[in-house]
Amino acid sequence: MTEYKKSEHWQNPDHKLFPYQVGFTGPPHDFDAAPSDFLRIAPRSVGVHGRMMHAPVYAHELTQRVDNFALIEEFVHCMANNGCDAVGQVGSNWVHAQGTDANDIREFTARVSETYETPFHMAGMTLVDAAHALGAEKIALNSVYYWPDWRDGLTRFLRSADLDVQFAGNFVDLGMLPNQQDCNDRHWCFPESFAVESVIRTAEAAPDAEVIVINGMPNFRREDDGIAERALHHIEAMEAAVGKPVIASDTTLYWALFKEIGVAPTSAPGALLSTL
Repeated sequence: MTEYKKSEHWQNPDHKLFPYQVGFTGPPHDFDAAPSDFLRIAPRSVGVHGRMMHAPVYAHELTQRVDNFALIEEFVHCMANNGCDAVGQVGSNWVHAQGTDANDIREFTARVSETYETPFHMAGMTLVDAAHALGAEKIALNSVYYWPDWRDGLTRFLRSADLDVQFAGNFVDLGMLPNQQDCNDRHWCFPESFAVESVIRTAEAAPDAEVIVINGMPNFRREDDGIAERALHHIEAMEAAVGKPVIASDTTLYWALFKEIGVAPTSAPGALLSTL
């Protein structure tokens, strides 16, 4: 295989549309909110590019993540060719789908970043880095819509990073939905009230947890206009309700990317983003 060399074209700032260029990808067959949300809290000097992984047949199963893992590296390669300064992968259960642990994923992201000369972050790994950055040892996992095998896989992954997961439960475990099928049928979108209430119930299940962690890409649909919003838009209300930091797969990924490019967001809700 020929050694990759990022084009010298991008070393000249006059060739870039934005001083700081960030790329995102998400699971196949999902219109992802990350590029829009990241851009909403970024200064005008930051540009965002999105590229979906292409898998013609896809049903969000862990085995399909294993089969399509190479698409992640393809994404980084493509974004490097297009002059991105940092790139992020949305979808936190990709880090554990192959039975991998935190060391495995840290080695993978480091290799890909070095190969394509472009810093690369996976959402599931940023959960670990953010929890450690906040000094947390004991955490509670609000696993929102995750199927039981996704919930258990991510719990194992977080524990492999020396995090004491004192509780892990999805909306069914938390008593907010009657069964997993009802949860699945909602296609990642839930009532606005679920945002804060699920965090409160998670905190109550693990009172000694220092940080509440939210995985995945849950969307909470606003009552007034029907717009579905990620955890980013509810972090301050969540933290106020439980009196401790709350981190989510979207906010930790944005935190890692802003740190990587050395730029502070124009809006930094919550304990984690406010450190920038």
